[in-house]
Amino acid sequence: MTHNDVWMGIVNVARWKNLSCSGLARLSGLDSTTFNKSKRTNRDGSPHWPSTYTIACVLNALHITLGDFAKFMPNDGPTSKKMH
Repeated sequence: MTHNDVWMGIVNVARWKNLSCSGLARLSGLDSTTFNKSKRTNRDGSPHWPSTYTIACVLNALHITLGDFAKFMPNDGPTSKKMH
């Protein structure tokens, strides 16, 4: 699992619910800018990972499990396995 996988999971789950990323954030009780592209890297250019709290807010709002969320992440890495 990579930084990009997690962020793409957020984007994809928002699309699944016909929401923008800011709409998903609001639905999850988070600030509407939480999932902005500009917040995916730190000022020094290093990756900014969403917190477990942030992911938990999304899971709770959508009534899905972490396993369900993982299905929305890209599956192109050499060690990744398709989750059914």
